[in-house]
Amino acid sequence: MTLRGLIATITGVLELPFHAELETILQSIRKMGGRALFVGGFVRDFLLGELNKDVDIEVYGLGVSDLIHALEPFGWVEQVGASFGVIKLVTQEADYDFALPRRENKQGQGYRGFVIEADPAMSPKEAASRRDYTINAMALTPEGDLLDFFDGQTDLKNKRLKHVSYKFSEDPLRVLRGFQLAARFDFEMDSETALLCQSLKEEYSHLSKERIWTEWQKWACKSIKPSRGLEVLQQTGWLEFYPELSALIGVMQDLEWHPEGDVWMHTKYVLDEAVSIVKREALREDQRLVIVLAALCHDLGKAVTTFNREGRWVSPGHAEAGLELSESFLKRIHSPHHVIHSVKPLVAEHMTHINPLSPKAVRRLALRLEPNNIETLALLIEADASGRPPLAKGLPEGALRMLELAKDLDIDQESPKPILLGRYLLELAQAGDLPASYLRGGPHFSELLNKVFQAQLDGEVSSIEEAKQLAVAIVKKN
Repeated sequence: MTLRGLIATITGVLELPFHAELETILQSIRKMGGRALFVGGFVRDFLLGELNKDVDIEVYGLGVSDLIHALEPFGWVEQVGASFGVIKLVTQEADYDFALPRRENKQGQGYRGFVIEADPAMSPKEAASRRDYTINAMALTPEGDLLDFFDGQTDLKNKRLKHVSYKFSEDPLRVLRGFQLAARFDFEMDSETALLCQSLKEEYSHLSKERIWTEWQKWACKSIKPSRGLEVLQQTGWLEFYPELSALIGVMQDLEWHPEGDVWMHTKYVLDEAVSIVKREALREDQRLVIVLAALCHDLGKAVTTFNREGRWVSPGHAEAGLELSESFLKRIHSPHHVIHSVKPLVAEHMTHINPLSPKAVRRLALRLEPNNIETLALLIEADASGRPPLAKGLPEGALRMLELAKDLDIDQESPKPILLGRYLLELAQAGDLPASYLRGGPHFSELLNKVFQAQLDGEVSSIEEAKQLAVAIVKKN
């Protein structure tokens, strides 16, 4: 099929679940005298053979009030961005983002330093010139005509990120957008674009926390080759904003265990393996986010613990040393607290499997991993072990035994839960087996529950009756 024949399906044979409604909306815009174009990531993904349900439509020839009038019959019109020519339409079928072409004049630093003005009379080429990368600057007419003023289709084919125009410099966030787009599509950055990104480094401090985290989150959740993103950071000089990562470059490893090179190379391999594993396991996005970030952080501690001992490079205690560095890095990218809380235990325990683990040790490991579990740790360990080409991929024997033991104990997907609950102590006190003071609660109440739980973790009790008997025995002994 020709390109025109392919893209002519955009509102019909493509079978968007909402294509009939969308065609009606476009007809309404045409009746008002407007001209609609599909733009941005929707077009890029469509040409890559992917269906992006986030439909971005740019409307020419209409003012904001006329566009709102054309859209109102179809659903709820959100006008929050109307002053900038941005309108969202929410229908029963889908959410649509409409925008008028606009002029953005940089008059200050940071993303708030723009003066934005809608201009319905602007040409599609001029509107496209304000976009970031050529692969995002293409447009499609509803009839199937591709508008590609900056040769984005060629860059898409060559898997290359290239800036559209000098206007790229007006928004430094575009560097981080390139970082995640390179990882998301396995693209390389054009050398001239990388130089342009280097010239924007002084603008980094003016980026908002929310925008920085959004790009890192996309990198972690949408990458097909996350190492490409790290290479873009290195190529553009923006890696210096993440000293915990840049410190890994040149940190040596023992060639017997790490023939792939330094810790920086190893980390990139581990990240790519982690993405393959989470895809294989069909994990939820929140699970993927934690595992990918844990893969990125797992060896940060090697930067401060590595030294040469009798001709061998060693990094004793690097997992524990990585905790503070992981937290520092995750805060630097403005990761939410709950994500930091999830990543750190995986970093701390990623070497636990190298020594044989008893049932007691596995129970306590499962508890230390909260809010994660041993199954998640095993996935990280698999990525770590597999990121050492040309050594064989897979789960190391020690980690396999750890996982099998956890499954036997039924704690592979959740940590052990206390057998003895507060209500059982009340029952014992009511029956006279415990002092009446246990009817009123207090510190001694929780202390007794904890002592029995510790015994449970050690394998000393495994049933409610055994737990009750131990509680009574502990109180009598004291």
